[in-house]
Amino acid sequence: QRVGADRTEGFTQVTHRYPMLSLANTYSYDEVKEFYQRVQRDLGREDFTIAAELKYDGLSISLIYEDGLLVRAVTRGDGTLGDDVTANVRTIRSIPLRLRGEGYPSSFEIRGEILLPFTEFNRINSEREVAGLPLFANPRNAASGTLKSKNSAVVASRRLDAYLYYVLGEDIPKKSHYENLLMIKKWGFKVSDNIHLSTSLDSIYAYIDHWDTERRYLPVATDGIVLKVDNLNQQQQLGSTAKSPRWAIAYKFEPEKVETKINKIVYQVGRTGAVTPVAEFDR
Repeated sequence: QRVGADRTEGFTQVTHRYPMLSLANTYSYDEVKEFYQRVQRDLGREDFTIAAELKYDGLSISLIYEDGLLVRAVTRGDGTLGDDVTANVRTIRSIPLRLRGEGYPSSFEIRGEILLPFTEFNRINSEREVAGLPLFANPRNAASGTLKSKNSAVVASRRLDAYLYYVLGEDIPKKSHYENLLMIKKWGFKVSDNIHLSTSLDSIYAYIDHWDTERRYLPVATDGIVLKVDNLNQQQQLGSTAKSPRWAIAYKFEPEKVETKINKIVYQVGRTGAVTPVAEFDR
């Protein structure tokens, strides 16, 4: 069943079989070039391909499948321990409870991002405004609060979405990250259609330039581009630091800037007596 109404007292913490590392961030083309040249050097000048993907601004999730069935969904947490949110994730229509097709491993893990589409974010905030409730600041905050709800019926009503972007396990079908993504689409997972294979820096730069503008027309929030070495053997060869993989990096878009007007400053008094100034802006 996708929708449940039972309330839970909390979330069980689960140890990730494979640590959920953070990506190192870059903010300039020079840093992208440094990453590219470092990969070149560490691979001994052997040929490699970079898979360039949109970086979705949501919550990382790890899904575990056994014999084609979703058995557990765990948040990133601190990268080692995460919260078991299986009951809530089962309400998300874009996450299959049972895989379709064939050729999937008997046991594997798939990772992705849970998001709240802009249309749903606006709908929920409109309803909250009518009800006199505080509005969510942005889709990511709304998605985070929703996923941690103790009532899965509430989660279902908010229509979260999910994009999947990486497969882990002992028996992964392909040695190409990109080919694995094409395969999991056949199993029922939602995968971005905007993945680009690049064999040069110029190709990567062109992809970044394109999406820095075009991302405004996407149905969900993005905040950058993820660059991954496509070949899984080369990923293993490059390895990871204690915090992040050496075979991947995130290029972060500059925050969008708009003008607004400060209407007034109000002062809020907390329960400890601390006074906090709060600015009220035009939307």
